[in-house]
Amino acid sequence: MKPASASPLLAHELLFGAFLLVTWCRLALALGPVSSEALLYAALLAVNATFIWRCHQRPTTLHWHLRLWFYPVAMNIIFPHMKGAIPKISPVQMDALLQQVDGWLVGPNLSLRCESLTNPVLTEMLSGCYLLFFPYLLFSLVYYGLGKLDLFKRFMIGLFTIYGLGFLGYTWVPASGPYVAMSDQFAVPLRGWWLTAWNTRIVGLGSNGVDVFPSLHCAVSCYFLLFDRQHRRWRFWLYLLPCVGLWLSTIYLRYHYFIDLVCGFALAAFALWLANRRDDGKPSAAPATHSETPPAATRPNGLPSNT
Repeated sequence: MKPASASPLLAHELLFGAFLLVTWCRLALALGPVSSEALLYAALLAVNATFIWRCHQRPTTLHWHLRLWFYPVAMNIIFPHMKGAIPKISPVQMDALLQQVDGWLVGPNLSLRCESLTNPVLTEMLSGCYLLFFPYLLFSLVYYGLGKLDLFKRFMIGLFTIYGLGFLGYTWVPASGPYVAMSDQFAVPLRGWWLTAWNTRIVGLGSNGVDVFPSLHCAVSCYFLLFDRQHRRWRFWLYLLPCVGLWLSTIYLRYHYFIDLVCGFALAAFALWLANRRDDGKPSAAPATHSETPPAATRPNGLPSNT
């Protein structure tokens, strides 16, 4: 089965591709074009271009899925690789700048102001909400990936617009978050039970040290909610309260600054806007309406028929 002809590039391919290209250029200039860091991005660009070209030549369902599933694979390769690569092109952590911006927006750091609220029950609940992000991401990819191709395309356009622009943020504004950069300012430790310990361990092992601005936990979860509200209302209601808890947890657990959340939510709105547009960048057309009275039949000479 062949879907409709593929357009040359989708919105997320331009934006995620821009991230790959810009980062490759920076790595090539700083470390040399044959450095292992630069070669990884060059290889990803080449594979990406191959899948897009192949799908454009033969837009079968298989080629479309290869083209779309490239991005989750690339994301999982790039994210841990940033830990060693990004400090070589952006060696200065930007936590002080993000703290300064927060001071302009909301005054004293919100995580510090949450210290008076800390207790083991709340810490455990919000740790569970923060952990929700990982199965939420996986299940959403699988759920829409197994559905209709056109809807999956729209879903991926928004999701990897977020990751493309979000990863650019990581590379240009690397930061470690309040729990690292401001650790000496917190007087009250976060205590909980097994969910808290599990979450702390996962964040400690999984963070790449630059993954703060913007908050992709907020951007991606907010985008999923908005997309589900349009297309799968039951998923929206199922995840709404846990997602609100997830957003609160980013501040309470000291992982993000307020400006990270603001930019994350703005990124989600932009991604949804792109997902709701056609591949050619124009708004989706409204469904055609049909008149209740069918048009009169005509004879070959153009005169109305009597039948």
